[in-house]
Amino acid sequence: MKFSNIVRLAGLSCLMACGDAGNQGGTGSVTALPEPRPGVVEDRFALLALSCIHQEYPNKISHYLNSDADAGTPSQLTPAFYGCLDWHSSVHGHWLLVRLLKLDPETPFRDVIIARLGQSFTEENIAGEVAYYLAPGRSSFERPYGIAWYLQLVAELHESDDNTMQQWRQTLAPLENQITAKIKAWLPNLIYPIRLGTHNQTAFAFGLMLDYARTVGDSDLEQLLVDKVLAFHADDKNCPLAYEPSGEDFLSPCLMEADLMRRVFSAEKFADWLADFMPTIPEDGSGDWLEPGVVLDPEDGKLVHLDGVNLSRAWALEGISAGLPENDPRRGALQAAADLHRETGIASVSNEHYMGSHWLGSFATYLVTKRGIN
Repeated sequence: MKFSNIVRLAGLSCLMACGDAGNQGGTGSVTALPEPRPGVVEDRFALLALSCIHQEYPNKISHYLNSDADAGTPSQLTPAFYGCLDWHSSVHGHWLLVRLLKLDPETPFRDVIIARLGQSFTEENIAGEVAYYLAPGRSSFERPYGIAWYLQLVAELHESDDNTMQQWRQTLAPLENQITAKIKAWLPNLIYPIRLGTHNQTAFAFGLMLDYARTVGDSDLEQLLVDKVLAFHADDKNCPLAYEPSGEDFLSPCLMEADLMRRVFSAEKFADWLADFMPTIPEDGSGDWLEPGVVLDPEDGKLVHLDGVNLSRAWALEGISAGLPENDPRRGALQAAADLHRETGIASVSNEHYMGSHWLGSFATYLVTKRGIN
């Protein structure tokens, strides 16, 4: 492990002593947080989310104003999801906490997670979110990345039989319903895929949306997505993986597309499609065929995206491997590359620089809990 990454990982230890900055510029009182359990990396991810979901500033909003009446602070505009620098990071910060609470009900953070989520998930707050979302000029708000994460948050709650989580799931339903209605109206009008390595990419968002639709039983949305995915990608070949990553990517266009396609193909069909789409995957079990992205300035909000690309590449590589037949000779190289990216990506997750700490914990949690893999 590089020395710089060791230093950045060591920054997480500050979370054990720094207390709770989670309400700076927001609402509520400052409270002390429990210490993470030794060796439980998910506790450190929980601390990152708890420290930012109600931290209102600094903040970066993409806000369409219709008049002077639309001027307001982040918490006035979007009262449930105003922390963690931006709306989508706040949403997947909340998802992180739900995910870890569900998987580890004995977590020492249980009480504070429930309290913080309860502070966000109120009928009044979600009504405010709905009003914001439906206002004129905001038809593309957080589309597709942020709204896909919101649906992932709903799916996480939907799977739980815990009474509190089921109550939250119902509380979130009004915004969920508006989002799915807009998606169903948007998909038929989307003629081309969006192949970027950042928020507008459709492959990653479609994966989250498809997982949501199958979880909650929305067969109409599922069919719309499957039809669009096949129309966009069934005939794709020779993805230029050598051109990746771009300098601000946090999602791999090639790997995310492949991770999406294993959701719509049988294992045998996916194996054939992948051979045409990424013909350079080795069969010798090596992992160095795909080098992790490098970040030289983790304080730069765009350059630090490459820490995220390492984490998302790792989960995509694992998903691609899982989608292949068990005896496929490419699985060893896919897992070896995933392991390399996992090590590099996890080492970058610290509270040292807010440009990374406000969101990387969510990506790390998605990876280590294997959320996208059945």
